[in-house]
Amino acid sequence: MMVVSLSFIICHLSFSPAGAQNPIIRDQFTADPTARVFNGKVYLYPSHDIFPPEGQRQDWFCMEDYHVFSSENLTDWTDHGVIVTQNKVPWVRPDSYSMWAPDCIERNGKYYFYFPSTPKDGRGFGIGVAIADSPEGPFIPEPEPIKGIFGIDPCVLQASDGNAYIFWGAGRCAKLKPNMKELADDTPKEKVKFGEREFEMYGVNCLKDLPNRQAEGPFAFEYGGNYYLTYPYVRKNTEVLGYAMSKNPMGPYEYKGLIMQEHENGCWTNHHSIVNYKGQWYLFYHQNAFSPNDDKRRSVQIDKLYFNPDGTIQEVKKTMRGVGVNRATERIEIDRYSSASNDVTTALIDTAGSFRGFQATLPGKGAWLKYDDVDFSSITDGYLIISAMAHENTHLCVREKSAKGKVIARVAVTVKNEGGPFRRDMSGQWLTLTAPLEYTPNGITDLVVICEGEAVSVDWLRFKNRPRYFSEVGKNAAPAQPDDQGFIRRWRLMEPIAVDVRSNVVFTNSWLRDKFSEELARLPKQKKAKWFYLDSENYNVKLFRFAEKYAGQTYGSFFWCETIIDCPADIENVRLACGSNGASMWWLNGEEVLLLEGDRRMVEDDGMSQRLTLKKGRNVLRAAVINGPGLSDMCARFLDENNRPLTNFTIVNE
Repeated sequence: MMVVSLSFIICHLSFSPAGAQNPIIRDQFTADPTARVFNGKVYLYPSHDIFPPEGQRQDWFCMEDYHVFSSENLTDWTDHGVIVTQNKVPWVRPDSYSMWAPDCIERNGKYYFYFPSTPKDGRGFGIGVAIADSPEGPFIPEPEPIKGIFGIDPCVLQASDGNAYIFWGAGRCAKLKPNMKELADDTPKEKVKFGEREFEMYGVNCLKDLPNRQAEGPFAFEYGGNYYLTYPYVRKNTEVLGYAMSKNPMGPYEYKGLIMQEHENGCWTNHHSIVNYKGQWYLFYHQNAFSPNDDKRRSVQIDKLYFNPDGTIQEVKKTMRGVGVNRATERIEIDRYSSASNDVTTALIDTAGSFRGFQATLPGKGAWLKYDDVDFSSITDGYLIISAMAHENTHLCVREKSAKGKVIARVAVTVKNEGGPFRRDMSGQWLTLTAPLEYTPNGITDLVVICEGEAVSVDWLRFKNRPRYFSEVGKNAAPAQPDDQGFIRRWRLMEPIAVDVRSNVVFTNSWLRDKFSEELARLPKQKKAKWFYLDSENYNVKLFRFAEKYAGQTYGSFFWCETIIDCPADIENVRLACGSNGASMWWLNGEEVLLLEGDRRMVEDDGMSQRLTLKKGRNVLRAAVINGPGLSDMCARFLDENNRPLTNFTIVNE
């Protein structure tokens, strides 16, 4: 008997990497997928391909256990861990590595997991059943396989006639007893010849006289008054998915055609299941996308499936995009696109570590790829993050819906510095780049990435909301107060001025005085400059984030900052206490009161002025802050003669 502890379940519960793209499970090989809907979720019961250990045949299928995965949106898949393993099933040879295609169904509150493997005694395959009270397990395997069944790939159909039917092998079918562990007493038998040998086999052959060369993996379901028997078989050299229809679960079945053609890359097998979830039908199947040179290590994929009005099935075209809606805030494997210009190519990033995923290469200006169904409803103040690689400096653009659609973001992919001071040659290396959004779509839409220069490869992208650094306030907003520590959080900020500063080492006293005097003289002429009234969410005002959001500028910036202080009476013997990342100069009512020079980090009260007087009525505090190749922020407050923060004034807009 297999006993699974709670700690085992917890430590094996994990979230598989996002799977809205094909393949859907991205941290292990999965094959032979059976999907079932239980309790409003899709549960996926695949086989688990592994690389053969020493002593096993190296060029064949190798499977030692089963995992179960679940999802509510077909995008995020939770791995609930191992539910059955070969060395914990009493009747299975513990080193057989033949835990092939399974199935799981629910009946009368119990979950029955059917699986094939090699028995300890005898040859060939038996089919066993493990039982649980939950679709995630723990599953307890029966001590013996189901008597009378010799074969692989079980599937159980719970028909509308109230009976359960088990299909296996090359399309054999028999009725199960209500206990779901035995064949019905009236199960028919027939003599079957294999070469010179004759066998007695239970059940009926539902694929008799149908296309069935090397048929396996039957999956049966019921829809619209018809029973469907779907199965892989070899039409030429590799498997297709075909199907037949009947009015009776045990046939006779009439062959109707293909569900899916052979895999283009020559992968020998396919195996599948078909499920309706929230009104949409889906085909789960496998291919060897993560192991293109090894078709014994497969991965599960999903695509939508549709019926014709007469109940026949439309052929499914496999896609890289897969199904499900991506949230804009999750990592989107943009290389698994829905469509692309003819010159776009895809390849594994690392053939030795295939689970790292794929890359799509846009070879030149005008090349594009399109990725469908991204939900922007959670983006309020966003920016783009994208993983890209290029060999020359180039640009790409993310647009909405088409290659000529509205621009969401523009990305400069700078890999060669061309004489600049801050970066080495990054050509041929993967870079994680950020860009502000020019436009934020509403709801669910399609993304298009288009190359606007030299060749560029892309891996993934995501959109992220900025932390709330500021709140914009109107000119006539109610007065503000300093916070309880006296820090001034309301400021009037002018859009940053770009400055050519190669190093903060130049921030000497004399250089700063010259630079600040120059900018102060120019300030009255900045009539067209845009000013922003902002309340800072932090005691330290994040000027770097202000520049990034409002000006698309970050490093090498000069900032003018102003605030107007309204005092009910003169407040004498106060000191201005400031900090800044980068250098800064401070004026009160037009008089210089403090200079913070050099390459500083932002530390509260880093600099202190001489004793000052805040006069009754309006006082203007102005700061000039400059940064080079680093972040920039600043903070300011007034301290009384006992070093306590001043809070008895208001901050007004004008």
